[in-house]
Amino acid sequence: MTGGENGKLKMKMRMVILNYYCLVVLGFIHLNHHHVVFGSYSSGVSTAYHHYYRQYAAQRIPTTTPPALITLSSRPPPISQSNSRVYHVTHYGADPTGRSDSTDALNRAISDACRIPSSSLNVNLLDGVADLGGSQLDLDGGTYKISRPLRLPLISAGNFMIHGGSLSASHDFPSDGHLIELHSSHSLISYEHITLKDLIINSNFRGGGIAILNSLRTTVDNCYVSHFTTNGILIRGGHETYVRNSFIGQHINAGGDPREKDFSAIGINIVGNDNSVTDVVIFSASVGILVSGQANVFQGVHCYNKAAALGGVGIYIRAPGFTQTRILNSYFDFTGIVAEDPVQLHVAGSFFLGNAFVSIKSLNGVVSAVNIVDNMFSGDYTGVPIVQLDQSNAPFTRIDQVVVDRNSVRGMTLKSTVARGSAWTNGTTWTVDFSRVLLFPNLIKHVQYTLHAAGATFPNHILRNISANRITVESDFPVSATLHASVDQSMVG
Repeated sequence: MTGGENGKLKMKMRMVILNYYCLVVLGFIHLNHHHVVFGSYSSGVSTAYHHYYRQYAAQRIPTTTPPALITLSSRPPPISQSNSRVYHVTHYGADPTGRSDSTDALNRAISDACRIPSSSLNVNLLDGVADLGGSQLDLDGGTYKISRPLRLPLISAGNFMIHGGSLSASHDFPSDGHLIELHSSHSLISYEHITLKDLIINSNFRGGGIAILNSLRTTVDNCYVSHFTTNGILIRGGHETYVRNSFIGQHINAGGDPREKDFSAIGINIVGNDNSVTDVVIFSASVGILVSGQANVFQGVHCYNKAAALGGVGIYIRAPGFTQTRILNSYFDFTGIVAEDPVQLHVAGSFFLGNAFVSIKSLNGVVSAVNIVDNMFSGDYTGVPIVQLDQSNAPFTRIDQVVVDRNSVRGMTLKSTVARGSAWTNGTTWTVDFSRVLLFPNLIKHVQYTLHAAGATFPNHILRNISANRITVESDFPVSATLHASVDQSMVG
């Protein structure tokens, strides 16, 4: 072979090798049942060279897929139902179309999901409450018709979730039930760390949506509860239920519903302590949130459930004498707040639209440690006071540490427990009337005033009267002067 022929052969070999690596880089190698097969490739290289390099590759590349390629190209085998703690309701025969009754299938799935794992050490939750290991009831994105409430088995257990679908009450669902009930007839049985998430609950005007009774640390997250006749969500007893990022309405609307005067249900009914409602919209109900308990907090709540003019209430606090409730950064849309004999109530940073106001209702004449501060009120200029006293049952006689101040008011009548005013007179008597501003009638506990007189002489003067929410200052001889005064109702012994 001459030197020229040898050079040509080397050039062809380089071209073949270059084309081979191009095949690899461009991804023309296909894995088929763990054998490597070259895809077809059109170039100037002869068919004989392709055949040669297929044989070469078969000698160099193993007949089984290398571990790195298995990771990229092979799907892991599905986890068997027996090993998984996720229970898909469709595997139990539940009908995701909502045409047939799925109650029994859902209850079978719940029963399996609530079996206590043999490996559970019962050290993660409250003493006596079994850890279900993060077990989940997956509704598989379906809509399921049920004719009876879904309940957990009669065990003390927790760390369990129901999520990802819709539940709808059948026409014969019991009118006194709720679609999901964390409830047991046994007073000693409780649930802890149960999560209800990403659910649509349609009560079909047959009772309530969700009932959480005697349960600890329960979360309701991203749920849409509608068409209830009793309670959208009932929380009774237990401790630390968190309701967040949810939408609740007896009738589905976006405001201006002609049925509004007939709204009759309660959006969230709380009979207990230490619960939290955050970023929740209640768009139709007679009462948005009814509270009978202490140390509850409501933040980022939007109530347009039923207008106050039609008898509706956004948040009704029925915990007289011992309230301990905080309402923060919320939106009361034509519906307001009612608090019975409040003791330790804080309302701040909220917006009241459409003549919405705060009503302090007397049962036994007690109001103490109440702050209504830094809110915005907007109305229609018909003279509605932003804070009102309901003394139809009894007058307030025990008033202590009540602060209503620093509220921004437009189109409504400002009410406050602190006020400032001025009056000019050329004479011996100066009077400033605070009765239109002060919240409580005939109550001034603290006065500060300054008498600013013109001219070279300055009279002796004295505070003569503070009755009827007016103050009067008198001097010993006539003078042209301005009285500047501030008064406070908030400190009463």
